[in-house]
Amino acid sequence: VVQLEESGGGSVQAGGSLRLACVVSRYDMSILNTGWFRQSPGSEREEVAVIDTDGETTYADSVKGRFTISRDIEKNTLYLQMNDLKVDDTAMYYCAATFQSTVRAGVLVPFWASGYWGQGTQVTVSS
Repeated sequence: VVQLEESGGGSVQAGGSLRLACVVSRYDMSILNTGWFRQSPGSEREEVAVIDTDGETTYADSVKGRFTISRDIEKNTLYLQMNDLKVDDTAMYYCAATFQSTVRAGVLVPFWASGYWGQGTQVTVSS
């Protein structure tokens, strides 16, 4: 199975930056759709940013222009650069990976239900 290990979370003041990293083990990440999700207490897990096998990226509207997802295939590592952090960004952040895709509204998207997840890293933003 794919193993994922996140790091880089922490506490920061609003307006600050953090970079999350996720090391992917046992499979070459170039054949995986990968992404970052987050979940805060009482809320559903939210898709934050995705980079697919072709390197195409998508972002949640709430983070566009502030967050950047990237990958280093040689290091088999996924990153999430988070700038201009807001209190609402406070959450547990999870790395995810999946081999499968599905069609949703005529668009091919990763099928996360069959994917793999890391243990999460906490991001706390204070005002």
